Amino acid sequence: MFGGMGNMNMNGMMKKVQKMQKQMQEMQEQLKQQTIEATAGGGVVKITMDGEKQVKGIVIDPAAVDPEDVEMLQDLLAAAFNEATKKVDEKMASEMGKLTSSMGLPPGMF
Repeated sequence: MFGGMGNMNMNGMMKKVQKMQKQMQEMQEQLKQQTIEATAGGGVVKITMDGEKQVKGIVIDPAAVDPEDVEMLQDLLAAAFNEATKKVDEKMASEMGKLTSSMGLPPGMF
């Protein structure tokens, strides 16, 4: 008798897990299509990145191009890239948190 009840609970849990996996895949696909923009140097360097952390575009204000100070431009590009990567990670964590909380799971479980 108890074995049958355990199977019902296990089946219910498996269905929830499968539903959550499907929702996670859908969320990841949606995030891949989104773009994030980040700037550095007060906006003189802008990087556009998709949800897979692929750079889709870089815009550099000509005022940031100083042949005497290439190192500053390199630093601005690195800063913009790092900020874009951070924003993608934050977006993913936020969306994952929404998904897990909607299923009654504690934050940070995945």
